[in-house]
Amino acid sequence: MNGEAPLSWLMFFTLAAGIAVGAVAFLSFLRSRHNRDVAAYTLEGDGRGGGVAPSGALPELAGIFGVALLAMGLLSVGYNTRQGAVTVGTGTGAGANNTLAPRLDPEAPKKYQPENPAPDTRSAPTSSSTGTGPDSGGHPEATTK
Repeated sequence: MNGEAPLSWLMFFTLAAGIAVGAVAFLSFLRSRHNRDVAAYTLEGDGRGGGVAPSGALPELAGIFGVALLAMGLLSVGYNTRQGAVTVGTGTGAGANNTLAPRLDPEAPKKYQPENPAPDTRSAPTSSSTGTGPDSGGHPEATTK
């Protein structure tokens, strides 16, 4: 655990402990002969599967286990082969804690706006003829002729 993140080790050992507890619970379940028969029937089936399709759940469970192992392997390979990742507090400079979005000076020129303009002094007109008089189109039932 020298130089590694303790949280990843904690997650690994928690997963291992969960698998161990599940295995012990399953083995204690199988101690009864009736439970063994039920488990065997569930996993192996009764032989009524059509063609290649099995009647038990064992092939599906094995497939799910294989996909899970493949996913865990790909995740661990990807995690161990990553390059250029900076962890919090280990780098230097403006973007030391975040390699994707370094901190920028808000007053610095931007690609889409080379120079920061002066404040916008435009304002909406405050007087309008809309809504006044008989030709306003607002409430035709209110017009009297």
